[in-house]
Amino acid sequence: MAAERNPASCYLDERTFRLCCQLFLQHSETIQDGWSWEQIKGTDEGFMKKTLLIPVKSSVLHKQHECSMQDENMVTDDTQANVEDETAGVQAVCEIHAVLRYEYHVLYSFSYQIPVLYFRASTLDGRPLSLEEVWGNVHPNYRQRLQQGPWDTLTQQDHPLLGQPFFMLHPCRTEEFMKPALDLAQAENKRVNYIVTWLSVVGPVIRLDVPLSYSTEVSAPD
Repeated sequence: MAAERNPASCYLDERTFRLCCQLFLQHSETIQDGWSWEQIKGTDEGFMKKTLLIPVKSSVLHKQHECSMQDENMVTDDTQANVEDETAGVQAVCEIHAVLRYEYHVLYSFSYQIPVLYFRASTLDGRPLSLEEVWGNVHPNYRQRLQQGPWDTLTQQDHPLLGQPFFMLHPCRTEEFMKPALDLAQAENKRVNYIVTWLSVVGPVIRLDVPLSYSTEVSAPD
């Protein structure tokens, strides 16, 4: 009679977190999608980091500042042909082509023994987004679920390593979605990279997609 397997653990120690990140970053370097490791000077602590520029409709921003004149560069020839004057053209661009800068950090939480996703968002002129504006940019498929307080609530707090204001997806209910995924992988004798599996679930909530190649090319650490 075959011995029963122990259930897959939803938690990981810091060493495993680092090894998973290392494998993740190796693949990122291969496909050049912008992830890096940020080391805190004078310590052995660090985190994975990625910055994205994300186009949105400016109507989702609360009290949107005037669009920068740099936005004129994003007006296409077709748009220019359809507007009556330069002012109308800029207004059209502001509505359709507002661009936000999102900076994502993946940290290890010693309290929860799992990774945590921190992020901050701003306009291109450096104005940080409010919590209300960030909520407005959460993917519609997730917004209602998050507002009902499910597995990961969007909150604002200081970055544990930088001491700066960041948003985070609270990790208190990570087990609810990680346990089924890890149990399935174990049943199918698949060795999955925890960071890949976890980030593939939480990332899209805040417009951070993980290419499929991570799932097929990045394995669990030995």
